[in-house]
Amino acid sequence: MSKPVCNLQENFTDAAFLAKALSDVNRLRILCCLGRKEKSVNQIAGALELSQPLVSHHLKELRRVFLVKVERRGPFIFYTLADQKIPAVMKAFSALAETLLSQKQSF
Repeated sequence: MSKPVCNLQENFTDAAFLAKALSDVNRLRILCCLGRKEKSVNQIAGALELSQPLVSHHLKELRRVFLVKVERRGPFIFYTLADQKIPAVMKAFSALAETLLSQKQSF
């Protein structure tokens, strides 16, 4: 007998915790910008054409939910993805969203 895809007894609290943090387009853009390379707040802000305070705010939220790691080197702070599976998950979620939204009849 195959294992059920979704166990109704599962605790989805952790998934909801992460999903809430990912519900902002700028946070998704920041995660994408980080990719596999560390960057400073100013590098992210420049690449995404966002203000430094806005990027700092979103990085604080991403750090709070453990999606990014922080490393301080002297006066500089660098951010990296906390897990290298994050880009693949984001790509899969984006593909799902595109498929579902392309099939929409109405809301």
